[in-house]
Amino acid sequence: MYDRAPAPGGLALVESLVNTLSVDTGADRLDSADGRAAFGLTAAEVPAARELREALRAACLAHAGHSPPGRSTADLDRMLTGAPLRVSVDGAGAVTLRPTADPASLLSRVATAIAEAAADGSWLRLKACEAEDCLWAYYDRSPAGRSRWCSMAVCGSRAKMRAYRARRGG
Repeated sequence: MYDRAPAPGGLALVESLVNTLSVDTGADRLDSADGRAAFGLTAAEVPAARELREALRAACLAHAGHSPPGRSTADLDRMLTGAPLRVSVDGAGAVTLRPTADPASLLSRVATAIAEAAADGSWLRLKACEAEDCLWAYYDRSPAGRSRWCSMAVCGSRAKMRAYRARRGG
């Protein structure tokens, strides 16, 4: 179904985390050992990872101009306070962004990815599909940055067909 290239840099982690849940089927890759291993999670860390995932989905929906169902971006803001970052400069003047907490934690890795993407302007291009039965995260590479669906061939076509039927009254 998904015909887009993964998000660039650290945003690939964020995109991958959001896409661990199939909204349509309810299948959650975090329920499996392999799914947790992909993010370095233990079973005990899954509830927090799910909360983070849905807060990230809300931000991606907001980037696409949609109201996140039952969530606000304030949830993500609150969570990110638990992963403060530090800017350090080495002897050559190169700048590095580092978590001040556990750098291996999922929250720290996500915070770093978001901060770096915000700095390079790519954060707002990570969006969520507007199809209510999808909500898949994708990176919008369109020139105008106005892409609405994860897949034009699937979600976009369905939405356009629904709109067409609604206009025709059937």
